[in-house]
Amino acid sequence: MKTTDFVIILALSSTALCQKNNNFEPGRNTIVHLFEWTWEDIAAECENFLGPMGYAGVQVSPPNENEIISSDIDRPWWERYQPVSYILTTRSGDEEAFASMIGRCRAVGVKIYVDAVINHMAALAGYGTAGSVSDPENKNFPAVPYDSSHFHPTCVLNNDTDVENLRNCELNGLKDLDQSIEYVREKIVEFLNHCVALGVAGFRVDAAKLMWPDDLKVIYGRVNDTVEGTRPFFYQEVIDFGGDVISRDEYTGFGRVIEFKYGAYLGNCFQGNNPLMYLNNWGTEWDLLESGDAVVFIDNHDNQRSGSSDILTYKNSKLYKMAIAFMLAHPYGDTTRIMSSFYFDNNDQGPPSENGDILGPGFNPDNTCTNGWVCEHRWREIYNMVGFRNVVDGTEITNWWSLGDNQIAFGRGDKGFIVFTLDEDINQSLQTSLPAGTYCDVISGDLQFDGCSGKSVIVDDSGRAAIALSTEDFDGVMAIHVNAKY
Repeated sequence: MKTTDFVIILALSSTALCQKNNNFEPGRNTIVHLFEWTWEDIAAECENFLGPMGYAGVQVSPPNENEIISSDIDRPWWERYQPVSYILTTRSGDEEAFASMIGRCRAVGVKIYVDAVINHMAALAGYGTAGSVSDPENKNFPAVPYDSSHFHPTCVLNNDTDVENLRNCELNGLKDLDQSIEYVREKIVEFLNHCVALGVAGFRVDAAKLMWPDDLKVIYGRVNDTVEGTRPFFYQEVIDFGGDVISRDEYTGFGRVIEFKYGAYLGNCFQGNNPLMYLNNWGTEWDLLESGDAVVFIDNHDNQRSGSSDILTYKNSKLYKMAIAFMLAHPYGDTTRIMSSFYFDNNDQGPPSENGDILGPGFNPDNTCTNGWVCEHRWREIYNMVGFRNVVDGTEITNWWSLGDNQIAFGRGDKGFIVFTLDEDINQSLQTSLPAGTYCDVISGDLQFDGCSGKSVIVDDSGRAAIALSTEDFDGVMAIHVNAKY
């Protein structure tokens, strides 16, 4: 091998590895998916809540022009996944508002990650959110422009065991782009580079499983560095529960993969179907990806509508908050993502709106949201666990404890300690590695100038903590850390 060839291979390998770096600011963690929020509301949320609470990033809904879908439920959420062009105009706002949001969020340490829909174009004809016309029947999208020569031949995606069918055919009639065509690659890279130039830190790649890995590797590699000089962070939607004809491992060489097993397995545990005590070896021994290859989550905008019994959502709030607390307390998965939803009864239902315009959230004194928004990221049990994760960063699990099937506790070095129960009260003196003192349980309350608004936990000189946690409590989890000591 020539020396120059070796240098090129090393450079490409280094670039691919850097695309797995989440680009978080130091001392911050967790991406929150502000599903269907407007750019102005996201900017304000970064400044007023996400920045101060230590969140690291926001995944935004697709920012490029989509087909306007009229229906009896007033524009379904999935219209955002019907691209018409790469013009940055949607119901969330135009390019000026998008750029302003990115700048305002970056100024308070919160990065923006774009949901990139590059597998396909719209299935339904009409007008887009920027006024562009589309003719999917003839595969004609003049605002890009794409024509029929830029797509795979028409076929129906209906065979989970046929790789060619999965990657070349049309999901729900969505016109399937051929990313091996140089022109298509150029248009996609042009769109991604435009986002990067505006300050975007990375991309959640929609339907990555339905695209050929070699094509994606080329496309990602051509995207420019971020405005901070780092590689954009790529995390890819590849649904693989094992035994699938397309493996998540095909995509880990040039980006991270969203680990769908994570939320399904934890949801199963916290619903009592698999003992919590078995979580003592949580991680790759559960057939999860290597931590540095994964983005982990409990639910997302798709599977919270799937009807799967394994998936916990805001609709089962106590167990949901427990699963998220475990995710944020456990060191596996250095890139975590929180769902922030709107309430829905119909799986197609779009965000709260007035006359077709998205209605922004209002806020209660306890930080929760109004106007039809769930805002899980504003629940005390969740935002305080984001704070917990920031405090314990870099520590390992210590003092693992279990009693019976569904009572567990563990520490994170000498920085934090967390306790869970599903089916029995806990009244125990548990060993921690924390300094002696009185701590605020950040699940039941907040640390205040005169103490704690919730429960307090006393740790004695030997590091033992007096834990009282009942199954009748509002939350089945208790957490303390050194920054909540008073």
